[in-house]
Amino acid sequence: MTKFSDLALDPRVLQAITEAGYETPTPIQAQAIPEALKGRDVLGIAQTGTGKTASFTLPMITLLGQGRARARMPRSLVLAPTRELAAQVAENFDIYAKHTKLTKALLIGGVAFGEQDKLIDRGVDVLIATPGRLLDHFERGKLLLTGVQIMVVDEADRMLDMGFIPDIERIFQLTPFTRQTMFYSATMAPEIERITNTFLTNPAKIEVARQATTSTTITQSLIEVTPVRKDRSFADKRAVLRGLIKAEGEACTNAIIFCNRKMDVDVVAKSLKSHGFNAAPIHGDLAQSERMKTLDAFRDGTLHLLVASDVAARGLDIPAVSHVFNFDVPSHPEDYVHRIGRTGRAGRLGKAFTIAVPSDEKYLKAIESLIKAEIPRGTLPEGFEPSTADSRPDRAPRDERKGRERSRGRERDRERPVKPHDEVAPMEPLVATPKAEVEAEEPAREPRREERREPRAERGERRRDDRGERREPRDDRRDHRRDRDLGPAVIGMGDHVPDFILRSFALKGAPTEEVEESTATEG
Repeated sequence: MTKFSDLALDPRVLQAITEAGYETPTPIQAQAIPEALKGRDVLGIAQTGTGKTASFTLPMITLLGQGRARARMPRSLVLAPTRELAAQVAENFDIYAKHTKLTKALLIGGVAFGEQDKLIDRGVDVLIATPGRLLDHFERGKLLLTGVQIMVVDEADRMLDMGFIPDIERIFQLTPFTRQTMFYSATMAPEIERITNTFLTNPAKIEVARQATTSTTITQSLIEVTPVRKDRSFADKRAVLRGLIKAEGEACTNAIIFCNRKMDVDVVAKSLKSHGFNAAPIHGDLAQSERMKTLDAFRDGTLHLLVASDVAARGLDIPAVSHVFNFDVPSHPEDYVHRIGRTGRAGRLGKAFTIAVPSDEKYLKAIESLIKAEIPRGTLPEGFEPSTADSRPDRAPRDERKGRERSRGRERDRERPVKPHDEVAPMEPLVATPKAEVEAEEPAREPRREERREPRAERGERRRDDRGERREPRDDRRDHRRDRDLGPAVIGMGDHVPDFILRSFALKGAPTEEVEESTATEG
């Protein structure tokens, strides 16, 4: 059997490994470390929890033992898809390089740029970063990648899922062509294969397990729930989750509960806490300090249940996780492999429960097609009954609540005092009245507008008379204007008024006699 002492590692690294309690390398470590020490590119394909982090950290420390880093020019680069995985790689580096003088820097989001800039300015041997924050430093002119000798891409398939592939290709182009590249992934999607063919030179392909297979140390179980109503599925799944945790009892020392959406993570964690469970959420919207605090509490055992999104599904090295609960069936089948891979690590036994509703059938088929096995069906926990009402005891069904609100509204209307202006006189009974009496009592009808109109000639004559009575003498008006000091007088037509202004025009269709009479009057 191969031991770490047979792998030609630096004696200082072997000392750190012995102090950490490891003697025998895992299959991926036993095959990848010798190839990496030769300076070859490595393409590692292995399921999660097989020790991939140490398979590139140990040879990297050995190869970087000679030399010194320059300011802003790291000698090696490790790319990770999430902050938690990057922080975990940094912790592994601290463990295995504690007897060396190699330096490191961790570049992740949620941390101020200032402290990270100071580390880069002093020069680092190992730079561990997420792609986004690394490019931020590069674009600010604080970092050069021309001195990178070793480059590692960890969890490449997760990079693909998170949309980091364009960033990875750009970072590759910023590093020297002569670099050594180590590429690790649990699955081998076509896009990842294209990148490996482009940027890796004659890599040593190491595949220790069939792609996308689950560990044999994990006992899987599928719990199918059929809610009475579609809108009750979320509440029923929460009840099933609580029942499964209680049924496992003391065997469930700690567990990770996975949800597909961040908002569901918060709701499930709050529901568990309200029922007396020790649970806390972790997802990408939380502050980095809060996420690290929650992870530390879960590692040291003060937190029993960790409710997480897929941000925690990759690379979290917590060996003693006893259970994994998939509250939601993952929409990507590869995520199922990574989720349940959080348990049953390092040779330990673990259990993985998946809660499914009828709408998850297509996702289950995709998962079983990927892992080439059927997930064993389990039974619902004892005492579980699909709910038909709201989970809150003081809430009635929706229809019943509406009926109660309507009845209360009617009671308020009956009890409301009648104000004086609300009083209405009683209606008298309707009695038929003869038509003759109605016509006799009907008031005289006013003449219509056409009937009220006077002849046009008389109307024009009356208007002229009214105008003449209101008009003041022209001289008087001029004197009045001068008295008010309104400025110079406006010169107009004087006393002469053109004849066409005084002339009246007959409407079309008017009687001829009326027109002739109007003309004679005006003349």
